[in-house]
Amino acid sequence: MAPPAKKHNGNKSEKALKKPHNPSFKRSNDAVSKPAPLPLDDDVPDFPRGGGRALTREERNEIREEVDEEFESEVIDLKKRKKNKVQSRSFVAEDDKLGSLFGEGISGKLPRFANRITLKNISPGMKLWGVITEVNEKDIVVGLPGGLRGLVRSCEALDSFSDNKGREEPEGHVLSTIYNIGQLVPCIVLKLDDDKKDKGKRKLWLSLRLSLLYKSLTVDTIQDGMVLSAYVKSIEDHGYMLHFGLPSFTGFMSEEIQPGMLWIRENQSMPCRRAIMHTGKLLQGVVKSVDRTRKVVYLCSDSELTSKCLTRDIKGISIDLLVPGMMVNAHVKSTLENGILLSFLTYFSGTVDMFHLENPFSNSKWKEEYNQYKKVNARILFVDPSTRAVGLTLNPNLVQNKAPPALLNAGDIFDNSKVIRIDRGLGLLLEVPSSPVPTPAYVSVSDASDKEIRKLEKSFKEGSHVRVRILGFRHLEGLATGVLKTSAFEGSVFTHSDVKSGMIVKGKVVVVDSFGAIVQLASGVKALCPIRHMSELDIAKPRKKFQVGAELIFRVLGCKSKRITVTHKKTLVKSKLEILSSYADATEGLITHGWITKIEKHGCFVRFYNGVQGFAPRSELGLDKGSEISSVYHVEEVVKCRVISSLPASRRINLSFIMSSSRMSEDDVVKPGKLISGVVEQISPNTITISIDVNGYTKGTLSTEHLADNQGLAALMKLTLKPGYQFDRLLVIDVESSCLILTAKYSLVNMSDQLPLDISQILPHSVVHGYVCNIIETGCFVRFLGRLTGFAPKSKSTDDWRVDLSKVFYIGQSVRSNILEVNSETGRVTLSLKQSICSSTDASFIQEYFILEEKIAKLQLSSSTGSELKWVEEFGIGRLIEGEVQETKNIGAVIRFKNCDDVLGFITPYQLGGQSVETGSIIQAVVLDVSKMERLVDLTLKPDIVNRLKEGTSSIKSQKKKRKREAHTDMEVQEAVTAIVELVKENYLVLSIPKYNFTLGYASLMDYNTQLLPPKHFVPGQSLSATVVALPSQSTAGRLLLLLNSLCQLKETSSSKRAKKKLSYDVGSLIQAEITEIKPLELRVKFGPSWHGRVHITEASDDNVEDPFSNFRIGQMLATKIVSKPKKLENSKKLHNWELSIKPSLLAEPADTVAQITAEEFNYVIGQSVKGFVYRVDTDWVWLSISRDARAQLYVLDSAYEQKELEEFQKRFHVGQALTGYILSSNKEKKLLRVVLQELAIFPVSENGDVSNHISKEITTAHLREGQAVGGRIFKILPGIGGLLVQVDPHLYGKVHYTELTDDWVPDPLSGYREGQFVTCKVLEVSRSVTGTTHIDLSLRLASAASQSQQPAEIGPSLSRRVEKLEDLHPNKVVQGYVKNVTPRGCFIMLSRKFDARILLSNLSDGFVENPDRQFPIGKLVNGKVISVEPLSMRIEVTLRTTSTPKASNNGVANLSSLRVGDIISGNIRRVVAYGLFISIDQSNIVGLCHLSQLPEEHTKNIEAKYKAGDRVTAKILKVDGDRDRISLGMKDSDLSDDTHIQTPLDQMSDDASEENFIVEGEHIMSDDASGKALVLSEVEPRASVLSKVESRASVLPLEVTLDDAENSPVSINADGQRLEHVDKTDTMDQRKKLAKKKAKERELEISAAEERLIEEDIPRTADEFEKLIRNSPNNSFLWIKYMEFMISLSDVEKARSIAERALRTINIREESEKLNIWVAFFNLENEYGNPPEDAVAKIFQRALQYCDPKKVHLALLGMYERTERPEQQKLADELIDKMVKKFKHSCKVWLRRIQILLKKKQDGVQPLVNRALLSLPKHKHIKFISQAAILEFKSGVPDRGRSMFEGMLREYPKRTDLWSIYLDQEIRLGDVDVTRSLFERAISLSLPPKKMKFLFKKYLEYEKSFGDEERIEYVKRKAMEYVESTNS
Repeated sequence: MAPPAKKHNGNKSEKALKKPHNPSFKRSNDAVSKPAPLPLDDDVPDFPRGGGRALTREERNEIREEVDEEFESEVIDLKKRKKNKVQSRSFVAEDDKLGSLFGEGISGKLPRFANRITLKNISPGMKLWGVITEVNEKDIVVGLPGGLRGLVRSCEALDSFSDNKGREEPEGHVLSTIYNIGQLVPCIVLKLDDDKKDKGKRKLWLSLRLSLLYKSLTVDTIQDGMVLSAYVKSIEDHGYMLHFGLPSFTGFMSEEIQPGMLWIRENQSMPCRRAIMHTGKLLQGVVKSVDRTRKVVYLCSDSELTSKCLTRDIKGISIDLLVPGMMVNAHVKSTLENGILLSFLTYFSGTVDMFHLENPFSNSKWKEEYNQYKKVNARILFVDPSTRAVGLTLNPNLVQNKAPPALLNAGDIFDNSKVIRIDRGLGLLLEVPSSPVPTPAYVSVSDASDKEIRKLEKSFKEGSHVRVRILGFRHLEGLATGVLKTSAFEGSVFTHSDVKSGMIVKGKVVVVDSFGAIVQLASGVKALCPIRHMSELDIAKPRKKFQVGAELIFRVLGCKSKRITVTHKKTLVKSKLEILSSYADATEGLITHGWITKIEKHGCFVRFYNGVQGFAPRSELGLDKGSEISSVYHVEEVVKCRVISSLPASRRINLSFIMSSSRMSEDDVVKPGKLISGVVEQISPNTITISIDVNGYTKGTLSTEHLADNQGLAALMKLTLKPGYQFDRLLVIDVESSCLILTAKYSLVNMSDQLPLDISQILPHSVVHGYVCNIIETGCFVRFLGRLTGFAPKSKSTDDWRVDLSKVFYIGQSVRSNILEVNSETGRVTLSLKQSICSSTDASFIQEYFILEEKIAKLQLSSSTGSELKWVEEFGIGRLIEGEVQETKNIGAVIRFKNCDDVLGFITPYQLGGQSVETGSIIQAVVLDVSKMERLVDLTLKPDIVNRLKEGTSSIKSQKKKRKREAHTDMEVQEAVTAIVELVKENYLVLSIPKYNFTLGYASLMDYNTQLLPPKHFVPGQSLSATVVALPSQSTAGRLLLLLNSLCQLKETSSSKRAKKKLSYDVGSLIQAEITEIKPLELRVKFGPSWHGRVHITEASDDNVEDPFSNFRIGQMLATKIVSKPKKLENSKKLHNWELSIKPSLLAEPADTVAQITAEEFNYVIGQSVKGFVYRVDTDWVWLSISRDARAQLYVLDSAYEQKELEEFQKRFHVGQALTGYILSSNKEKKLLRVVLQELAIFPVSENGDVSNHISKEITTAHLREGQAVGGRIFKILPGIGGLLVQVDPHLYGKVHYTELTDDWVPDPLSGYREGQFVTCKVLEVSRSVTGTTHIDLSLRLASAASQSQQPAEIGPSLSRRVEKLEDLHPNKVVQGYVKNVTPRGCFIMLSRKFDARILLSNLSDGFVENPDRQFPIGKLVNGKVISVEPLSMRIEVTLRTTSTPKASNNGVANLSSLRVGDIISGNIRRVVAYGLFISIDQSNIVGLCHLSQLPEEHTKNIEAKYKAGDRVTAKILKVDGDRDRISLGMKDSDLSDDTHIQTPLDQMSDDASEENFIVEGEHIMSDDASGKALVLSEVEPRASVLSKVESRASVLPLEVTLDDAENSPVSINADGQRLEHVDKTDTMDQRKKLAKKKAKERELEISAAEERLIEEDIPRTADEFEKLIRNSPNNSFLWIKYMEFMISLSDVEKARSIAERALRTINIREESEKLNIWVAFFNLENEYGNPPEDAVAKIFQRALQYCDPKKVHLALLGMYERTERPEQQKLADELIDKMVKKFKHSCKVWLRRIQILLKKKQDGVQPLVNRALLSLPKHKHIKFISQAAILEFKSGVPDRGRSMFEGMLREYPKRTDLWSIYLDQEIRLGDVDVTRSLFERAISLSLPPKKMKFLFKKYLEYEKSFGDEERIEYVKRKAMEYVESTNS
């Protein structure tokens, strides 16, 4: 592909190309796409061969500039001739149209024309939308608006993903994988190059980098629904990491296949697989969500969703965030002359030109379709930040995010094209009838006719049909450009696409230069005629025939990327033979013309049309024998050739210059692979010349390396060779010119018939002999026959990739190569030379050694014919001979022989066999080896070998032959034997085989591929294994040849039994392994063929004993079993070692069982006991190895609880130490466990009974039990009396209360503690909040922490004990405590973590206390006595006085003992709730409940209207329960009529008593039954002093809303306070959460009430006192509201308003509930004193909505309207509730309020309202809503409707006992006994689990006990027994 410089073309050159002779033949710049001028290929020259040289880059650049200059000069001339006055008007309009871009805010008036992008107004930094039209190796071509074309360099195509700051240029093939033609992309203008020679030519350079497009984008500006582009950064398990070009945030896309993603099939038989996705892929997606904390953007790449997503109107969006391609919602502002003006995203305006309207075929009335304010969807086409100009498009294809289809080609002719619109002075819009849909085309006024047309409307009419020829295509707009000129339809060549290879064309020479000639064809298309094609012969300069203006005949050679090359060679132009323009056309026997491009020794390269190339070997050139190719043929010569064969897939064609098909016989042709003979003619330093006579060849060359396979023997052979030596067998390995390249290598000569000559003869995974022809740093080249070469990469060349290849191989070395891969298309063969898979399987290597040794020995004897070697016959291998000891040395004995004086014998010390020989003595020894070159005989005196030859006969010779024959007869080839090393020679070993009577054998120390590697060390006497590969014969020089198994033990291709056995190693195999290294946690071993493995410490014993490797030593052999094969490590190419085990239990198991036992499964459960070994100790963690792959960690605080042990944590553990622990949590992905040393008390169990492995909150605290001593570390010392924050877990912290710091009461308990200190703690309590937060209370008291038992230790005096129960306190009990808070009226002290006590100012001291803050600072230790204890409110009062009786804070009754049933009491109403009144009894602290059923009948219907808080009432005590502190009251007339005496008269009431009354929330008191005779107060959790937390907990009286909207929980609370308890297992967890939430809410409200009471005791009397309280508690809404009430009591309403405003400003923004209380108080204030009240309340209401939860504010306002009984307020309430059901239609609470109001007014329409609600509410709220609505119907409406609702629910959910329970309760309340009993009978007849049935029977029994008789009670019991019996049966 062409580089960027070749892609650009000017607008003017295009006009010149089309019709140079006709000045009227001109097209608009805006309507024509711009094809490139004719450039030259930079990278691959068209004709690189053939005598001449390829042009340099500089020369090509000069040529290109000259060509461009010629093109542009002609265009300038045409342009000057075209200028005239007739076109002045169009130029004025054009100037306006193509002038400065319009941007709103820059100019004060609206534009006349729509913005259009041209080369005149484009500027760097402008963002454009484009479509990719070409993807080349080094650049990308992008089609832009207005028909412009931009270039993108490869370095600007994408951002770098690496951490390197620099951007690397991607490889050529990368661009095509990231981008594809037709893809829409946003881009940014980098620069606009101006040509120095001609200002009219400009190149537009773009960038597609997202880092530039999204430069201003931040994670905060990204919104859900935005469409963004991103690169795939990496592919993960569950999706794809994305890169937006910016480092500030990243992205992620789920792996779920999106509908718009591309699917592929590998082949037709395979199903669709995963979508194409790879690193660097550019994709577009919709933002699903944004994690602003982690700065991650989650995308969805669904193309359908992406095409429909609109950019939302973001407040404050800047123009920098606008990216081309964004879809926006716009409306029409006005129409322009050539487009429309749109407004979008509130702040922006943009224009749409006529070519981007919704209808591509818009007629002249298109403006009528765009009325003002019409809404349209548009996409941003371009953005100019400098002028704020924005262009938009309404093109339907682009709006759908798809590129318009390109259905037309340049040059196409359409006869029936319809004229759609005539643009005056500009051109025509046509509808071209393309298939399958019509295509719009635009014809410029200059292209409308050959003649000048002044007015188009006179020559053309809308609706008429014309004939048009397509000039080009605007890919972005989907708009074709055409021409109507008659001259455009003439000629066969109109555009580049019309040019075909081999076509004869007529052209005019326009430029002649040193590089060739530029030829212009008839249609204006230009072509290049290279200088080498200007003549038949090769010339240096252009011929005189090529003159500018000359018209000549040419033939087209090729057309590539709009570059046309032609030839003027006479033979080619006039050739009548068939044209060869593709490899597919090259059929066997085809005869055609071509031209020679390169001549080499072995043949010629011939080029044809369209770049097709073939090769003619020397044998097919028709040469005479011995002649040179260059003497017959020359480069650029045109030749006639015949196709012999072709391989289109590999782009290969074999040619022949011989036209006749008659050929020589196969035997006569000399080809590589032929065996010949020859005589040495000449010997040079590097080569040997061989004289031959083979089919005309007389000479051959033989290099030194090719004399032998063994490098040493080849050198010796070279030294001994002399001219005249006859080689009987030589192999032709190549043919060069008139010379043959030969080899004498034994391995190649013997395998000549199996050596490949062509790539098609090579089979993958076969082992082939060859020789090394070249060595480079990255690998070795191995050649076979001819030029067939394979490559072995460095990693595949040796088993050890770290070695230097030049030290392992030498050029010319014989090698065995394993074929890994054969690529026929590229002609590449990949090999492996690893010895492990290429080792020899026969004796060829050593066999050649012994044969050549004999040849060399004969050549050394130059004076004889071989008779001198007859001495060898006397010394046969294994023969017993006699000799005389000549000399003895430390290295052995030298022997002389009687008949052979020049032959010496030698006996090594090992071969003496323990005997001592003396000089001159005669010995008999056995021949071990004979060195013929050195005339040396190796002998042995070992008895095992010598004695076998002396037994049985006196004839030594005959006996030897007999025994040899017997031994060899029994032995078989490929038999595995055990041999003993007798001699170690330089190149081989002499071995003896004990099994076969110590027969002698010979084995090579090296192999073909290991000649330069040091051989393995052997010593005499060593035993080793070998394989018999050749029995003694003449070809083996009479030797038995063996193959050492150590040379081939890793071999994978061998068929020997030994190799198969090695490959059979599998999991469970029992092997012998040798220890090579002992480490603390593993044994390193080796086994088999040098394989390495390890025995992990957990695989050493069954019991995991301490130091299991202590009894092993290096070198020891172990019996082990394989438990795991090698695996590839992550992010590494290395293999992990073999995993072995020496566990006795595993060794005893069969192999199949071992494979099952050792399967890698991470099946650990919480609480399981595991054993492991320490392998690392950190500061806070001990790391354990549990198994080969599983790890565990032990936290420092879990290792002990003693302080000293914790401080010595790292000393207590060492590597290799064995530990046992219990699993606390597990991570299956990381295979990591968390363990503790103590056993877990509880751990979660799933529903199916399995222990859960999920790390839940229960699991993380499962090791923390109440009463347990644990280790801790002080994390923070809290200020004041806050205590300590102690860490007990990596993520858990417990709090130590100030009273739990020391065992004794000491003045400063925090002294002695520091942050980071280890401490021993006792867990007092572990609890969890509703939100899931874990709270842990700890104690550092020694008496508590000294023992782990649940019973507290009695250590020290009783005063040291802390108050744990309220029962432990009684009046006059001596207590100690720390001052917690000081007020002007006294102080509070901490008695323990649960209880605080109050001390009044008068009880602080016996004397006068002047300054309590100074005398009783916070944290001071005090001693006192208990005055009183109030169990209900848990109020404790203490005195510090010692001399006088303490003063109690209350007078009158302090407990229930003085109250009796029947007493008449009086008191104040403290609270009015839906089910009764709470009454504070005078002169006591007791609060009782008068249930709704005990009120006068006329007051029960609307008790909120009849009773108000603070009213005085008289009541009768109905029941007193002292055990549970409960009291029930009655106010019926019948209760009070008999008693005329009131126990407490009104005049005896004290203010103190009224101020001390206890306030209890109505929701916290639940009735035992419907009658409400007994009330239960929920236990209040012991808390610290309430005054210290009044700021955060005090609240105003709650809103009187009886229905609770528990929208986030499936558990509901009905109007009676009864819980819907789901017994189903699926709801159990939700019940618990709801119950915990309920209890927490109850406790909070009770404490809130207690705090209000305490505030009321000391209620301020002046504004100054209120101000002082507010300063102390600025967030306390209760104080602010009291302050407002105080001002209203003073009739200062404005002051009350200012206090409300001040409260709203002061209260912290986080205290939403406190602020809401102020808003509600403000509502009440304005409702009472506003003018008018409705308007004043409405204003406050609108303000409140901005700060608080809208639903809560609406409910508060509704409650206020309902409490006000004014008619106008009731009307407002109705309007408000109607608005609420629309605004909060998903809220169950709002719909129930609407039903409640409807029932209250006795109006119909409940059922339609219920139906409406069910349509709006989520499905999971339906049961709750229907049940609540049914309850309301039972209470206030028609019970039958309520029954219908319950019956409908029970039909769908018959097993929901909670629904049955509520239904029964409502019937019980109505009192119809028969109906209730029938309902009970239905319930107990259900088939439910026993637990649910027990609940129903119990409820039935309780009902009958209350309303039935003994008979009914017995009946229910009998029914229950029948159920139990039926269940058991």
